[in-house]
Amino acid sequence: MMPKKAATGSTTIDLLDYLFGPGVRDEHVDPHLVAGWDPDLPCPARTPSRMSLADLALLLDAPVEALRGPKPEEHVWHVSVRNAPGDRLLSDAEWSKVAAAMVHAAGIAEHGDEQARRWIAVRHADDHIHLAATLARQDGRHPRVRGDIPAMHTAARAFEARWDLTPMSPLDRTARRRPVTGEAEKAARRGLAETARESLQRTVRTAAALAHDDTDFLDRLRDAGLRMRERLDDDGALVGYAVALPGDRADGGTRPVWFAGSTLAYDLFLPRVRERFEPFVTSADWVLAEHRIRDASALLGRAGQVEGAGDVAALGDLLAVAAAHSPALVRDRVQVAADAFEQAARPPRVPAPWRAAPVPDGAPRRGPWSGPPRRMRRRRRGRPHPADRARGGGGGRSLLAPRAGIPGAGESRCRSRRPAARSSRPDRQPAPDHEAGRPNRPRRCACISNP
Repeated sequence: MMPKKAATGSTTIDLLDYLFGPGVRDEHVDPHLVAGWDPDLPCPARTPSRMSLADLALLLDAPVEALRGPKPEEHVWHVSVRNAPGDRLLSDAEWSKVAAAMVHAAGIAEHGDEQARRWIAVRHADDHIHLAATLARQDGRHPRVRGDIPAMHTAARAFEARWDLTPMSPLDRTARRRPVTGEAEKAARRGLAETARESLQRTVRTAAALAHDDTDFLDRLRDAGLRMRERLDDDGALVGYAVALPGDRADGGTRPVWFAGSTLAYDLFLPRVRERFEPFVTSADWVLAEHRIRDASALLGRAGQVEGAGDVAALGDLLAVAAAHSPALVRDRVQVAADAFEQAARPPRVPAPWRAAPVPDGAPRRGPWSGPPRRMRRRRRGRPHPADRARGGGGGRSLLAPRAGIPGAGESRCRSRRPAARSSRPDRQPAPDHEAGRPNRPRRCACISNP
């Protein structure tokens, strides 16, 4: 729920014509009253025979006309309250409660104050209402309204929590100023991708981040092509600044459109910009950072967890960048601590299984081990091995051949069969049993027999 203040005015009837009219683009649907200073106030749209827009304007302006002293030049107060697009539609009764709470928070009409300002709430769309009031109390006083929008945001947060609406009111006066409707339309007419306010915000913020004093800051703004206007006190000290985008002019092109730093964003106000020039990080802070990095390194080294390794690696990169930009006095120590963190943050290496995933029947086998198993024999170039010559064979000696002095050497170490490999070669026959007269010859395993 977002309260937004519109421009004040001096003519009540003109505002009522807009609120109860079709709108600029016929976007107003069923405009009607949902609340007012008088609960029995007739609606000009639904009961025009009892109340016209002119009559309603006279009733709202009556306290202003009854003022004994000078009348305010702009006595019309106007605020819209809008819900988020995804929120449920509120009923007229619910919007009536919202309107009463908003005017109470703004100081327009506090609960129980029968002499407060006169106000109305008009709904001409499903997602928002308009609040209109005249800035004169019925007892003849006209106190000034200040801090109304922040107070209304506080009231809006209560309704958001109560009705489970989308939070839209985290107002802390630190958000960047968004362009108004006129600025957006002006940029669209000129074919610009962004408004002058947005271009100035980006340029000024970049200059503030790179500058190291007032002179450097102002020089960077001039080098960026902006028009500059400095504000000095009686002693000639800089107390403020304003910038303008070249070509952005108002009043028929007679004057540039100036933006002070405080109107661009909260952090571009000159005192906030100057805070960037003074480093608040001392050597003691860097030493503390070094100790904390080392503690994190030790913790990671003891844990040895694999999950979250990407986040930990990103943190290690951040620490490496911070170490590179740390003061020269502690740069080496912070760099060593960052290196220790990087080493401790490495995830443990999990060995991959050597056996590939099973291949469906009929699918082609690929890879260096896709063929049938081959006999693992160590062959030597030239003459055959003496043991092979003694057995009459001309090939290399088998790896599983018995050796003297090694107990159990004649036993096969492979005790399992590979049915997948044997099924791929149905013509293969298993090795024959022990031959007569050769008791020391082992039986070869099928997984290492000749193809």
